[in-house]
Amino acid sequence: MHCKIQILVIDEEGLLRDGLCALLNLAEDVEVLGIIVGGVAVAKLSLPTDPDVVIVEFSLSDQSGPATIAAVRSRWPRARILVLSFHREDAVIEAALRAGVDGYLLKTDTRQELFAAIRTLMEGGRYVSPSILDRVVSGFVRKRTLAKQRNADGLSDREREVMKRIALGFRTREIAQQLSLSHKTIEKHRSNLMRKLGLRSATAVAAYAIANDYLRL
Repeated sequence: MHCKIQILVIDEEGLLRDGLCALLNLAEDVEVLGIIVGGVAVAKLSLPTDPDVVIVEFSLSDQSGPATIAAVRSRWPRARILVLSFHREDAVIEAALRAGVDGYLLKTDTRQELFAAIRTLMEGGRYVSPSILDRVVSGFVRKRTLAKQRNADGLSDREREVMKRIALGFRTREIAQQLSLSHKTIEKHRSNLMRKLGLRSATAVAAYAIANDYLRL
């Protein structure tokens, strides 16, 4: 059983990628497990162990970003996915969250932010770059009015309650206790609301809920 956090890096070749890998390997508790160029190689990649965290560049230019995330999720469902990108456009950030990533960091962020993101993901949390967090909270994910949400989101009142608690950081077991429901029932509500909204991760649910003012419902 390995002690270091095993990292897989998916990014184009170049000095920035080399520098990232060198920086990661300097940390005592982190080790670069592998380096590949694109998501196409994920299915055939041979590694000595499964990655704990996959750091990936995300782009919408050729839809390679969502495809790469899907490939990683299929191959290593327990791996945490961190986007590390220059892209700070709303459309790219929203697409990454909808694809199911666990964190989004900018390549202009600091090394402290990078390691904070990795360790937060390893603890089961989610991480969004402080540089774009305000925009996430302000509503880059399809801002709508509260009245329209109630009529158009297709969610039940219970599903909205569950989504609100997910956004507040509560785990399924905690939500079940708060609402006096079974763990299985909360899982069902969570699955239904994610399907209805087209969201694929707790990160995306949280961003959507915060951005669209569900915390006020």
